Amino acid sequence: MRFLQSFTSALLLAAAGTAQAASSWAFDDATVSITAKKASDGGVKEKLSQKSPLSTPISLGSTDALKIILTAKDSGKGKRPHQAFVILRDQESGLEAPFPMTVKDNGKAVVNINQKEIPAQLLVSTKPLQASIVIGSFGASQGVNAHVFNLQTTTDASLPPPSYEKPIRYGKKPEIHHTFKADPRSPPKVISIFFGLAVLATIPALFIGWVVLGANVNHLPKALSTAPVSHALFFGSIVAMEFVFFLYYTTWNLFQVLPVIGLVGTVTVLSGTKALGEVQSRRLAGER
Repeated sequence: MRFLQSFTSALLLAAAGTAQAASSWAFDDATVSITAKKASDGGVKEKLSQKSPLSTPISLGSTDALKIILTAKDSGKGKRPHQAFVILRDQESGLEAPFPMTVKDNGKAVVNINQKEIPAQLLVSTKPLQASIVIGSFGASQGVNAHVFNLQTTTDASLPPPSYEKPIRYGKKPEIHHTFKADPRSPPKVISIFFGLAVLATIPALFIGWVVLGANVNHLPKALSTAPVSHALFFGSIVAMEFVFFLYYTTWNLFQVLPVIGLVGTVTVLSGTKALGEVQSRRLAGER
Protein backbone atom coordinates (compact mmCIF):
# COMPACT_ATOMS: atom_id res chain seq x y z
CA MET A 1 0.00 0.00 0.00
CA ARG A 2 2.83 2.41 0.86
CA PHE A 3 4.53 1.52 -2.42
CA LEU A 4 1.31 2.26 -4.33
CA GLN A 5 0.87 5.61 -2.58
CA SER A 6 4.50 6.54 -3.26
CA PHE A 7 4.18 5.52 -6.89
CA THR A 8 0.95 7.52 -7.27
CA SER A 9 2.52 10.61 -5.70
CA ALA A 10 5.56 10.34 -7.97
CA LEU A 11 3.31 9.89 -10.99
CA LEU A 12 1.28 12.99 -10.11
CA LEU A 13 4.43 15.07 -9.61
CA ALA A 14 5.81 13.88 -12.95
CA ALA A 15 2.50 14.68 -14.66
CA ALA A 16 2.43 18.15 -13.10
CA GLY A 17 6.03 18.78 -14.16
CA THR A 18 5.25 17.61 -17.71
CA ALA A 19 2.17 19.85 -17.89
CA GLN A 20 4.19 22.83 -16.62
CA ALA A 21 6.99 22.18 -19.10
CA ALA A 22 4.49 21.79 -21.94
CA SER A 23 2.83 25.19 -21.27
CA SER A 24 4.01 27.79 -23.76
CA TRP A 25 2.98 30.92 -25.57
CA ALA A 26 1.52 30.78 -29.05
CA PHE A 27 -0.58 32.90 -31.38
CA ASP A 28 -3.68 32.24 -33.41
CA ASP A 29 -5.93 33.99 -35.94
CA ALA A 30 -2.86 35.80 -37.31
CA THR A 31 -3.16 37.72 -40.57
CA VAL A 32 -0.94 40.15 -42.46
CA SER A 33 -2.40 42.71 -44.83
CA ILE A 34 -0.95 45.34 -47.14
CA THR A 35 -3.06 48.43 -47.67
CA ALA A 36 -2.17 50.69 -50.57
CA LYS A 37 -2.52 54.46 -50.37
CA LYS A 38 -4.80 54.37 -53.40
CA ALA A 39 -7.77 52.06 -53.18
CA SER A 40 -7.44 51.31 -56.90
CA ASP A 41 -4.06 49.68 -56.34
CA GLY A 42 -5.70 46.89 -54.33
CA GLY A 43 -4.17 45.11 -51.36
CA VAL A 44 -2.90 41.82 -50.00
CA LYS A 45 -4.13 39.77 -47.08
CA GLU A 46 -2.60 36.46 -45.95
CA LYS A 47 -3.04 34.15 -43.00
CA LEU A 48 0.04 33.50 -40.89
CA SER A 49 1.11 30.24 -39.33
CA GLN A 50 3.38 29.70 -36.39
CA LYS A 51 4.70 26.48 -37.89
CA SER A 52 5.90 27.67 -41.31
CA PRO A 53 6.39 31.02 -43.09
CA LEU A 54 4.59 32.09 -46.25
CA SER A 55 6.03 30.63 -49.41
CA THR A 56 6.22 33.94 -51.30
CA PRO A 57 7.53 37.27 -50.01
CA ILE A 58 5.13 40.12 -49.33
CA SER A 59 5.87 43.38 -51.14
CA LEU A 60 5.70 46.68 -49.24
CA GLY A 61 5.73 49.85 -51.35
CA SER A 62 6.87 53.29 -50.28
CA THR A 63 3.29 54.45 -49.62
CA ASP A 64 1.85 51.12 -48.46
CA ALA A 65 0.94 50.19 -44.88
CA LEU A 66 1.53 46.75 -43.37
CA LYS A 67 -0.78 45.51 -40.63
CA ILE A 68 -0.48 42.35 -38.54
CA ILE A 69 -3.31 41.11 -36.33
CA LEU A 70 -3.16 38.09 -34.03
CA THR A 71 -4.32 36.65 -30.73
CA ALA A 72 -1.65 35.78 -28.18
CA LYS A 73 -2.41 32.68 -26.13
CA ASP A 74 -0.84 31.09 -23.09
CA SER A 75 -1.54 27.36 -22.96
CA GLY A 76 -4.43 27.81 -25.38
CA LYS A 77 -6.05 30.77 -23.57
CA GLY A 78 -6.05 34.34 -24.82
CA LYS A 79 -3.85 36.41 -22.54
CA ARG A 80 -1.80 39.57 -22.59
CA PRO A 81 1.95 38.78 -22.65
CA HIS A 82 4.64 40.94 -21.16
CA GLN A 83 6.33 41.40 -24.54
CA ALA A 84 5.03 41.06 -28.09
CA PHE A 85 7.07 42.22 -31.07
CA VAL A 86 7.31 41.92 -34.81
CA ILE A 87 10.99 41.83 -35.74
CA LEU A 88 12.34 42.55 -39.22
CA ARG A 89 15.78 41.06 -39.82
CA ASP A 90 18.31 41.58 -42.61
CA GLN A 91 19.47 38.17 -43.77
CA GLU A 92 22.91 39.43 -44.86
CA SER A 93 24.01 41.65 -41.98
CA GLY A 94 21.83 40.22 -39.21
CA LEU A 95 20.57 43.68 -38.23
CA GLU A 96 17.12 43.66 -36.62
CA ALA A 97 14.41 46.26 -36.07
CA PRO A 98 11.73 45.52 -33.44
CA PHE A 99 8.16 46.85 -33.73
CA PRO A 100 6.13 46.49 -30.50
CA MET A 101 2.55 45.31 -30.81
CA THR A 102 -0.41 46.86 -29.05
CA VAL A 103 -1.99 44.07 -26.99
CA LYS A 104 -5.27 43.94 -25.09
CA ASP A 105 -6.01 41.91 -21.98
CA ASN A 106 -7.70 39.17 -24.06
CA GLY A 107 -4.55 38.71 -26.16
CA LYS A 108 -5.72 40.64 -29.23
CA ALA A 109 -2.63 42.30 -30.73
CA VAL A 110 -2.03 44.59 -33.68
CA VAL A 111 0.90 46.46 -35.22
CA ASN A 112 1.15 48.84 -38.18
CA ILE A 113 4.38 49.30 -40.13
CA ASN A 114 5.28 51.52 -43.07
CA GLN A 115 8.55 52.23 -44.85
CA LYS A 116 9.16 55.46 -42.90
CA GLU A 117 9.47 53.42 -39.71
CA ILE A 118 11.89 50.88 -41.16
CA PRO A 119 15.57 51.85 -40.69
CA ALA A 120 17.51 52.74 -43.83
CA GLN A 121 19.99 49.94 -43.08
CA LEU A 122 17.22 47.44 -43.74
CA LEU A 123 15.70 49.23 -46.73
CA VAL A 124 18.95 48.96 -48.70
CA SER A 125 19.10 45.17 -48.23
CA THR A 126 19.26 43.20 -51.49
CA LYS A 127 17.40 40.25 -50.00
CA PRO A 128 13.88 40.12 -48.52
CA LEU A 129 13.65 40.87 -44.81
CA GLN A 130 12.70 38.09 -42.44
CA ALA A 131 9.59 38.95 -40.41
CA SER A 132 9.25 37.12 -37.09
CA ILE A 133 6.72 37.28 -34.27
CA VAL A 134 8.19 37.18 -30.76
CA ILE A 135 5.94 36.66 -27.73
CA GLY A 136 7.07 36.09 -24.17
CA SER A 137 6.24 36.88 -20.56
CA PHE A 138 7.15 36.18 -16.95
CA GLY A 139 6.59 32.74 -15.52
CA ALA A 140 7.35 29.21 -16.62
CA SER A 141 5.60 29.40 -20.02
CA GLN A 142 7.96 29.08 -22.97
CA GLY A 143 8.05 32.06 -25.31
CA VAL A 144 7.63 31.86 -29.07
CA ASN A 145 9.86 33.20 -31.83
CA ALA A 146 8.37 32.23 -35.18
CA HIS A 147 9.45 33.26 -38.67
CA VAL A 148 6.12 33.97 -40.40
CA PHE A 149 6.94 35.62 -43.76
CA ASN A 150 9.53 37.50 -45.81
CA LEU A 151 9.10 41.18 -46.63
CA GLN A 152 10.34 42.75 -49.87
CA THR A 153 10.52 46.56 -49.73
CA THR A 154 10.19 48.52 -52.98
CA THR A 155 11.19 52.18 -53.12
CA ASP A 156 9.75 54.98 -55.23
CA ALA A 157 11.78 55.35 -58.43
CA SER A 158 11.15 59.12 -58.50
CA LEU A 159 12.81 59.58 -55.09
CA PRO A 160 16.51 59.15 -54.25
CA PRO A 161 17.31 55.71 -52.85
CA PRO A 162 17.71 55.47 -49.07
CA SER A 163 21.25 55.78 -47.75
CA TYR A 164 22.99 55.85 -44.40
CA GLU A 165 26.43 56.39 -42.94
CA LYS A 166 28.10 53.52 -41.19
CA PRO A 167 28.50 54.21 -37.45
CA ILE A 168 31.94 54.84 -35.99
CA ARG A 169 33.18 51.67 -34.36
CA TYR A 170 36.11 51.06 -32.07
CA GLY A 171 39.10 49.58 -33.82
CA LYS A 172 42.43 50.37 -35.41
CA LYS A 173 42.53 53.85 -36.88
CA PRO A 174 45.07 55.48 -39.23
CA GLU A 175 48.10 56.96 -37.51
CA ILE A 176 47.81 60.62 -36.64
CA HIS A 177 50.81 62.78 -37.53
CA HIS A 178 50.91 65.98 -35.51
CA THR A 179 52.29 69.09 -37.17
CA PHE A 180 53.70 71.42 -34.56
CA LYS A 181 54.26 75.12 -35.08
CA ALA A 182 57.79 76.31 -35.62
CA ASP A 183 59.58 77.89 -32.66
CA PRO A 184 59.12 81.65 -32.44
CA ARG A 185 61.98 83.59 -33.99
CA SER A 186 63.49 86.86 -32.89
CA PRO A 187 62.98 89.89 -35.11
CA PRO A 188 65.77 90.90 -37.51
CA LYS A 189 68.85 92.31 -35.81
CA VAL A 190 68.52 95.61 -37.65
CA ILE A 191 65.14 96.29 -36.06
CA SER A 192 66.38 95.22 -32.62
CA ILE A 193 69.43 97.48 -32.87
CA PHE A 194 67.31 100.41 -34.02
CA PHE A 195 64.87 100.22 -31.14
CA GLY A 196 67.70 99.50 -28.70
CA LEU A 197 69.45 102.69 -29.74
CA ALA A 198 66.14 104.55 -29.50
CA VAL A 199 65.78 103.45 -25.88
CA LEU A 200 69.39 104.37 -25.06
CA ALA A 201 68.89 107.75 -26.67
CA THR A 202 66.37 108.64 -23.97
CA ILE A 203 69.14 108.73 -21.38
CA PRO A 204 71.06 111.68 -22.84
CA ALA A 205 67.69 113.24 -23.68
CA LEU A 206 66.85 113.06 -19.99
CA PHE A 207 70.03 114.84 -18.97
CA ILE A 208 69.55 117.46 -21.66
CA GLY A 209 66.02 118.04 -20.39
CA TRP A 210 67.33 118.51 -16.87
CA VAL A 211 69.86 121.11 -18.09
CA VAL A 212 67.30 122.98 -20.18
CA LEU A 213 64.62 122.97 -17.50
CA GLY A 214 67.07 123.75 -14.74
CA ALA A 215 67.05 120.61 -12.63
CA ASN A 216 68.12 121.13 -9.03
CA VAL A 217 70.57 118.52 -7.73
CA ASN A 218 71.56 120.50 -4.64
CA HIS A 219 69.12 118.49 -2.53
CA LEU A 220 70.73 115.17 -3.46
CA PRO A 221 73.14 115.10 -0.47
CA LYS A 222 70.31 115.95 1.93
CA ALA A 223 68.02 113.29 0.42
CA LEU A 224 70.70 110.64 0.66
CA SER A 225 71.52 111.63 4.23
CA THR A 226 67.86 111.58 5.33
CA ALA A 227 66.82 108.29 3.69
CA PRO A 228 69.85 106.70 2.08
CA VAL A 229 68.55 103.12 2.03
CA SER A 230 65.13 104.03 0.61
CA HIS A 231 66.53 106.17 -2.19
CA ALA A 232 69.19 103.59 -3.07
CA LEU A 233 66.72 100.68 -3.11
CA PHE A 234 64.13 102.66 -5.06
CA PHE A 235 66.57 103.66 -7.79
CA GLY A 236 68.19 100.21 -7.81
CA SER A 237 64.81 98.44 -8.12
CA ILE A 238 63.94 100.54 -11.17
CA VAL A 239 67.25 99.61 -12.82
CA ALA A 240 66.73 95.96 -11.81
CA MET A 241 63.25 95.91 -13.37
CA GLU A 242 64.65 97.14 -16.67
CA PHE A 243 67.34 94.46 -16.50
CA VAL A 244 64.66 91.79 -15.93
CA PHE A 245 62.83 92.99 -19.04
CA PHE A 246 66.11 92.72 -20.95
CA LEU A 247 66.60 89.13 -19.79
CA TYR A 248 63.01 88.30 -20.76
CA TYR A 249 63.64 89.65 -24.24
CA THR A 250 66.87 87.70 -24.67
CA THR A 251 66.80 84.38 -22.77
CA TRP A 252 64.25 84.06 -19.96
CA ASN A 253 60.72 82.75 -20.31
CA LEU A 254 57.56 83.98 -18.61
CA PHE A 255 57.74 81.52 -15.69
CA GLN A 256 61.26 82.73 -14.87
CA VAL A 257 60.34 86.40 -15.13
CA LEU A 258 57.17 86.49 -13.02
CA PRO A 259 58.74 85.55 -9.64
CA VAL A 260 61.59 88.04 -10.11
CA ILE A 261 59.18 90.80 -11.13
CA GLY A 262 57.12 90.10 -8.02
CA LEU A 263 60.21 90.40 -5.79
CA VAL A 264 61.59 93.53 -7.47
CA GLY A 265 58.13 95.14 -7.56
CA THR A 266 57.70 94.60 -3.81
CA VAL A 267 61.05 96.32 -3.14
CA THR A 268 60.03 99.19 -5.43
CA VAL A 269 56.73 99.76 -3.60
CA LEU A 270 58.21 99.60 -0.10
CA SER A 271 61.33 101.71 -0.78
CA GLY A 272 59.46 104.12 -3.05
CA THR A 273 56.94 104.90 -0.32
CA LYS A 274 59.66 106.16 2.03
CA ALA A 275 61.80 107.77 -0.69
CA LEU A 276 58.93 109.72 -2.22
CA GLY A 277 57.67 110.53 1.27
CA GLU A 278 61.02 112.19 2.00
CA VAL A 279 60.74 114.21 -1.23
CA GLN A 280 57.23 115.30 -0.28
CA SER A 281 58.39 116.48 3.13
CA ARG A 282 60.96 118.77 1.50
CA ARG A 283 58.36 120.06 -0.94
CA LEU A 284 56.00 120.89 1.94
CA ALA A 285 58.87 122.66 3.71
CA GLY A 286 59.22 124.95 0.68
CA GLU A 287 62.47 123.47 -0.56
CA ARG A 288 62.49 123.19 -4.33
